[in-house]
Formats: sequence, C-alpha cells, structure tokens
Amino acid sequence: MFILAGCEIGGVEIPAMITNIISYIVTGIKIGVPVLLVIFGMMDLGKAVMSSKEDEIKKAQTTFLKRLLVAAFVFFVITIVQFLVGILDNAGKKDGQSTGAVTCLKEIF
Repeated sequence: MFILAGCEIGGVEIPAMITNIISYIVTGIKIGVPVLLVIFGMMDLGKAVMSSKEDEIKKAQTTFLKRLLVAAFVFFVITIVQFLVGILDNAGKKDGQSTGAVTCLKEIF
C-alpha cells in the first residue's frame, strides 16, 4: 500500500497521517472480516461436530449463518460507499477535474 498525500477539503488541510490511518482501517476490514468469518465458523462447527449432538450442530449452523450475513453486510457497505464515491466523482467533475472532497475520498478508499 502506498502512502497517501494530505487532502484539502473546503480550504482545510487534512493531514496525510489521518488519510493513511483510514485507508489502513478500510483495508483491514476488507481482509479481516472474511478471515475471521472462516476462523470462527471452523471453530464453532468443529466443536459442534466433535460433540456429536444434533442440536449443537444446528445451533452452530445458525450462528454461522448469522455471522455470514453480518460479514456480508459489513463488506458490502464498504463496496457501496466506494461505488457511490465513484459516481460522485464522475458527476462532480468541473472542466475534467474532480472536486477536492470527492478526490480525497476516492484516494482513501
């Protein structure tokens, strides 16, 4: 990942450190959510299968399905925000150049 330059929005300079931190957090979420989903799903279903109880297996499957839905929601929220920022970037161009806020958001995401 590259280091982002600071952004200027409405005449206020946003330090590069803040944009980098936000970028690292978003990237961490995109990578961490699926990895944690797989790890917790394997642990829950593994424990349920080892116990050999039908009701614990069904409970573990229900828990995994809930975690899967939450992970998909978190992952797609980021994707939708990126999509909307891209649309705003195309709509807000003046003379072929993007506005400051949209350019800054596009660099972060």
